[in-house]
Amino acid sequence: MNPAPRRICVVTGSRAEYGLLYWTLRGIADDPALELQLAVTGTHLSPAYGLTYQQIETDGLSIAARVDLGLTDDSELAVGQALGRAVTGFSEALHRLRPDLLVVLGDRYEILAAAQAAMLLRIPIAHIHGGESTEGLIDEAVRHAVTKMSHIHCVAAEPYARRVIQMGEQPHTVHVVGAAGFDQLARAQRLDRPALEEAIGFELGPQNFLVTLHPETLHDASAQQQVQPLLDALTAFPEAHVVITGANADPAGRKISELLKRHAQAHPERLCYRESLGQQRYLSLLQQVDLVIGNSSSGIIEAPAVGKPVVNIGERQRSRLRAPAIIDCASQTDAIRAAIERALTPEHQALAARKDTPYGAPGAAEKIVAILRDTPLDGILHKHFYDLPREPGP
Repeated sequence: MNPAPRRICVVTGSRAEYGLLYWTLRGIADDPALELQLAVTGTHLSPAYGLTYQQIETDGLSIAARVDLGLTDDSELAVGQALGRAVTGFSEALHRLRPDLLVVLGDRYEILAAAQAAMLLRIPIAHIHGGESTEGLIDEAVRHAVTKMSHIHCVAAEPYARRVIQMGEQPHTVHVVGAAGFDQLARAQRLDRPALEEAIGFELGPQNFLVTLHPETLHDASAQQQVQPLLDALTAFPEAHVVITGANADPAGRKISELLKRHAQAHPERLCYRESLGQQRYLSLLQQVDLVIGNSSSGIIEAPAVGKPVVNIGERQRSRLRAPAIIDCASQTDAIRAAIERALTPEHQALAARKDTPYGAPGAAEKIVAILRDTPLDGILHKHFYDLPREPGP
């Protein structure tokens, strides 16, 4: 008699994270040895961010639990209160679902809540994209905290594996699988240019930029101070058509989105604001643009893998592994303008077209599914701190 399928509860809290997890979710759902339990939370359930859980249902994936954060605004107090509600909500959901393993990706505060609940309910945790560093964000602390709560680690690159081991995790629990988002790049169907323009309701031009700006959560700068240098720099490129996507649900995210939206509405002939593009439209647009601008992780990981130059603004992604296509600049008008000019040169366009990336190749989802299926779980909750071997003395 075949054993019961291993119950795998996967948490998703945002459109971007869902895109990274999509093929892993499909792989779990299609594996007869596994049972997928999908827990949806965060901005997926927020009208302000487009109720993106509906896309999950359209994709044919069943939602086993919904944990609504009740996020009324993006102030630090509101986010802190939402974190408390998330711990309660995930405790109730995981107690009901009783998964054999919880899977979380990245570093969002709602992911921390899910991990806390699982830890107290004695549910093993598998963490994807640990070991990375984003020193300009509270996400840095969240990511490393989740690593220490987790029992299985699926990381994107060898340096990140070394960092997880440096944090005391046993080497045999750390697996280099590559970037989760590369499976979407390789397997997702894309819209051609006319279909894309119809889907987003905006006509692209001879030159096109894709802009995503998220808050820098460890800085005291106001939303206006974070946005204005970028907007001022874009005025130096009046020939460019610019598609702007909404900021995430970090503190000040809604204010940043509102400022970007108002600016786009004031220049509808060449600027377009969309709160959420969804994976197909986003990846299709990524293929069409000449340049990606902002501070999103997609600019660090996915954009260079499709041959696009990137202008990365500010400190949000500081210390992440870099592809040669990425130009880092300060959040200052002159610096952003100079970086855009450099990114548009034939030399840098040719450099980006090489698609050099430190994040491996497609195939992460297949590796992750195999790890979730085959890793023995007996005794996995009993973690032993791994001390690095001592360097030989003088």
